[in-house]
Amino acid sequence: MPATHRRKLPIGIQTFSDIREGGYYYVDKTPFIEKLANQNKYYFLSRPRRFGKSLLLDTLGCLFEGRQALFEGLYIYDKWDWQQRYPVVRLSFGSGVMQTRQELDVRIRDQLRTERERLGLTLTYDTDIAGEFEQLIRQAHSHYGQRVVVLIDEYDKPILDNILDGDRARELREGLKNLYSVLKDADPHLHFVLLTGVSKFSKVSLFSGLNNLRDITLSTDYVAVCGYTDHDVDTVFAPELPGLDRNEIRRWYNGYRWGGPEVPSVYNPFDVLLLLEERHFSPYWFESATPTFLVDILTQRGVFTPALSQLQTEAELLGRFDVDHIATEALLFQTGYLTVHATEEPMTGYRLYTLGYPNREVETSLNQALLPLLGLQEPPRERLTLFRLLQANDLAGLGLHLKALYAGLPHDWYRNNPIAQYEGHYASVFYSHFAALGVDVTVEDASHHGKVDMSVDFNGHIYLFEFKVVEQLPEGKALEQIKAKGYADKHRASGKPIHLVGVEFSSVQRQIVAFDVETL
Repeated sequence: MPATHRRKLPIGIQTFSDIREGGYYYVDKTPFIEKLANQNKYYFLSRPRRFGKSLLLDTLGCLFEGRQALFEGLYIYDKWDWQQRYPVVRLSFGSGVMQTRQELDVRIRDQLRTERERLGLTLTYDTDIAGEFEQLIRQAHSHYGQRVVVLIDEYDKPILDNILDGDRARELREGLKNLYSVLKDADPHLHFVLLTGVSKFSKVSLFSGLNNLRDITLSTDYVAVCGYTDHDVDTVFAPELPGLDRNEIRRWYNGYRWGGPEVPSVYNPFDVLLLLEERHFSPYWFESATPTFLVDILTQRGVFTPALSQLQTEAELLGRFDVDHIATEALLFQTGYLTVHATEEPMTGYRLYTLGYPNREVETSLNQALLPLLGLQEPPRERLTLFRLLQANDLAGLGLHLKALYAGLPHDWYRNNPIAQYEGHYASVFYSHFAALGVDVTVEDASHHGKVDMSVDFNGHIYLFEFKVVEQLPEGKALEQIKAKGYADKHRASGKPIHLVGVEFSSVQRQIVAFDVETL
């Protein structure tokens, strides 16, 4: 049912009881929760930061504790046995930054002590961390006469906070593995377990022996267990929508998919709530949730940015994430900067995923964050110049602007870099400069470093760019190639003016040596 009156927006509230008792909007996730609770015993869920994982865990905790009044009016209310109540153990590594195994162990012991006190239990003998956790689970089962529910939030954060320091990250990984290994042998005392985090570390590295842990990250049944669907936005938040462009909301914040195009896409809840509060479009999630290690790793690896809009990868790579090997695709997918656009299975058991940006917010913001690291001296000023030139359809000015842009790149960037890498670098600057502006940019062919075939749709005009790296002198072929490929054909029906722009870049002079334009 659509909401009929305005309620409070639950910005940053991760406590289910606060939302239900405080007059806040709530998107009912209990259909998913009922399925979770009744189908399996051990679960793992990976979602990007600020996607509602903590609220999901707290809701589950309240449900298993039998807090019936909080669920009145929700889907699960008349489908749950409220007489059954379970002891719930909650652990979270979301707050603070731990940099040593000792700091991690102190945090773990502190949480185990807090949970014992909350459940009215006492540590009966001194033991190590694994022993304390095991004793807590066994005592809770004995004391309450019901098996225990274990909910672990941000299970991977201590490792991710130190991911660029391999030795430190491995040390913290071993500390967490010591804790999580308890779950395997505690099986007779456990009723339900859910671990959530941003990344998906391999079972071998963190959950040794816990082979029955069901990973629901890419399960079609649970694509919307966190996040808001179009239906949620249109119904639950209906009173807040007047005055906002509904299509722009979709274009800016929708588009996260954990599966192929057949599954529903979702919005990041943090974005939606802040948009409804502030009433203007802004990269709310990107500004609050982007880990610094992400941009550092992309820069270290010299990532070819045009490829990010259509990156093909195997299913295995999406799930491979560990201290010693972090595939770029897995990093970008698990942190939420790329999402699934298409899936195919060319042969049995071999699945390919095509990844791309989920929405305008991420495409614009990630490219803005990368531009200074690609060598741009003043990206905001350069963006404003580009915007004004496109707004005026000033193609001569655009050519001069791009030449000035490349002239400003630091010349020592390419030292000790193979030519293929810095050819890819210059093409990345070209693409990311437009993508950071927030205009409609489509990459036609991102498979070769040093070349970008790109279309831009802005202000009633379509621009088709061929960016070609040449040795030294202009070859005059870029414009010919864009005609030969027939990229303009599919745009003719739009009725908009189409501008073909051939850009040739000298790898010797490190500068644009040809900027040829033809308008159809």
